[in-house]
Amino acid sequence: MIKLTRFGGEAFILNADLIRYVEQRPDTFITLTSGERLVVSESMNEVLRRAVAYQQAKHMMPPPAHRQQHGSPAGRKT
Repeated sequence: MIKLTRFGGEAFILNADLIRYVEQRPDTFITLTSGERLVVSESMNEVLRRAVAYQQAKHMMPPPAHRQQHGSPAGRKT
């Protein structure tokens, strides 16, 4: 998820996985996989930077604690 700003100054969070493409003409338009279009205050390069950072961070975070295995190591009785 990335934080962006609408032209009116309202901040919002966008699921960066839904970005189809970004255009600068001169305003920054984001087209989502659904076909919906958004106009944001950030530059095309800034949207790209945030989307790339999101993708990188997504693969570095450990899974939630409830998904990690609990208990003793395999083959060991307690």
